Amino acid sequence: MSSALTPELKTLLAGQIARALAVFCVDEVVIFDDGQCKQRQFDRHSQYQNVDVGFTGYSDPNHFLMHLLSYLETPPFLRKHLFPMHPNLRLAGSLPSLDMPHHLRSKEWCRYREGVTVEKSTEEQGKKKKRRKDDAQPEMASLIDVGLPQKISVQAAIPPITRVTVKLPEDASALNNEQGPIVASAVAPSEPREEAGYYWGYSVRAASCLSNVITESPYQGGYDLTFGTSERGSPISDLTKSTPQSSTIPKFSHLMIVFGGVAGLEVAVEADEELQKMGVNEPKELFDYWVNLCPGQGSRTVRTEEAIWVGLTALREIVISKGKQ
Repeated sequence: MSSALTPELKTLLAGQIARALAVFCVDEVVIFDDGQCKQRQFDRHSQYQNVDVGFTGYSDPNHFLMHLLSYLETPPFLRKHLFPMHPNLRLAGSLPSLDMPHHLRSKEWCRYREGVTVEKSTEEQGKKKKRRKDDAQPEMASLIDVGLPQKISVQAAIPPITRVTVKLPEDASALNNEQGPIVASAVAPSEPREEAGYYWGYSVRAASCLSNVITESPYQGGYDLTFGTSERGSPISDLTKSTPQSSTIPKFSHLMIVFGGVAGLEVAVEADEELQKMGVNEPKELFDYWVNLCPGQGSRTVRTEEAIWVGLTALREIVISKGKQ
């Protein structure tokens, strides 16, 4: 991201990465600091510091990428609620749509939808006279906009302008009810994938260093299969073909593949104080497999946005055959 010289190029790179995440059904993307960003910023882009006040593509490229990826993953009708106007998003409208399953049109039916609370939680019975201390507390309800003509009501006190995953009634005819909000239930964002098999977008997480990518995993038990990428790794074909090495790949619940920047993962290890304290000098020590995604490459470098497409394509068969259902 730091090597892109203009806001247009930076936005385009973010769009290319977002498309890869959507096409290959990635659940989580982690943007980590390899320790090189600040140096490149001041050495090469100081002339842009006064352009578009608030634009972080030069001052904090990691934040810029997170901002764009989060924006693009959000269903279009929710963006106006969750993302105020910002210089980072000025060119986002020119990017191709991700068109993921949770980017539903108003006339499309799906039992699960993403929405946003549109007003403060209210007591169903209203506020009347002061109740005695021993009175039971009334239930709380929240109204949610899920992109349908009617609002959705859930029996939960949810702060306003909060993104919510909701589960609608089974009978689609309930959507024709004009008697008031449709009563639904708020569920975990993972439920559409775990219960119904939908790909439901990706989450975006920041990590201050390479080691935190692994240690701050949101999954119980962490990542049970990890791949590091480098031109100095073993050819990825050794794992995807019928070889003794490929037969040793275990079944997994959460696979992680880590891509470095232009300088590779080696510089990220050198800049990681925790890894240096532990005596880790080679990035391959951190991963189950250390792979070269493009052996015999014709260019001196494979850019990160290119490596993501190549790597996710190369690992597709492993994901399908070894991933636990």
